[in-house]
Amino acid sequence: MALPRGRRLWLLLLLATACSGILFALYTSTVEPYLATWARARDTTTSPAFFGPSALNFGTRKSRLCRCPLYFTIQRHPHFRRLFNFSTPVLLWGHPFTQELWDSLSQHKAPYGWQGLSHQAIASTLNLLNSSESAELFAASREPHPDCVRCAVVGNGVNTMKNSLISYRKLGFTSVPQRQDLRYIFIPSHIRDYVMLRSAILGVPVPEGTDKGDRPQTYFGPEASASKFKLLHPDFIRYLTERFLKSDLINTKFRDLYMPSTGALMLLTALHTCDQVSAYGFITRNYRKFSDHYFDRIKKPLIFYANHDLLLEAALWRDLHKAGIIWLYQR
Repeated sequence: MALPRGRRLWLLLLLATACSGILFALYTSTVEPYLATWARARDTTTSPAFFGPSALNFGTRKSRLCRCPLYFTIQRHPHFRRLFNFSTPVLLWGHPFTQELWDSLSQHKAPYGWQGLSHQAIASTLNLLNSSESAELFAASREPHPDCVRCAVVGNGVNTMKNSLISYRKLGFTSVPQRQDLRYIFIPSHIRDYVMLRSAILGVPVPEGTDKGDRPQTYFGPEASASKFKLLHPDFIRYLTERFLKSDLINTKFRDLYMPSTGALMLLTALHTCDQVSAYGFITRNYRKFSDHYFDRIKKPLIFYANHDLLLEAALWRDLHKAGIIWLYQR
């Protein structure tokens, strides 16, 4: 379906990447500028940690020209204004990569930190994400920035990318979308994320680990420079988990497996970087009426796994929609 004429819309399309622990999303935009006056996305690299004051820090947004920015709605809501902290860094990049940062993140296991991970692998990857473009979700382009950023987050699968390329080949999923204006967001849930990301930027086969020998250009294209990749900050993932999706699974034997789903992380990322957010393909209260995936040829029940709490996520999306913070597509 064509996008409305005269409107710019950012899409966050959810996919899982190369292996079981690597996740990514991608975004793109239409080329037609919107004629109204909106506001740009907030600064995604502010450094204060999430465990600071819980009040909203509105100074992190670059402009207040948007007529209906979601943070005004959040400010008026007695519950959600205590949860959102816009001073939390969203993206991780190579400047500055300090001993203080290493010591801080080494206290937590992935995806919330670097405990037990290789310093060399982390450092060599972040050093490649050394431009200001790696620090901004919506980096500068030749086109003028819209005054307001409207994002549509589209959930289209829950499998990992490599498994999907095998399992869904017969259904037509034979390659990852590759276009000049696409950007790929990595969720660092394992050391293999960093290794794959480094190899993708350098344009070389993966040198080690489970994905040894993989050629990232097969997934991301032959000209995948550092500017095409974004890396979520482990502190940001930890903040989202603690504030929004602190599941009871944390108190069970599955605590080391649990993390928010890919879709949850991308939707919450949009809520921290966009001025207006719509969500499609996310679990709703009446999920039993529908098949597990939109592309299923026969109806299949939704399967719940111990590494995600989809019912908790469904309740969050419902409450955000009811509060007017997101627009959740429901049937």
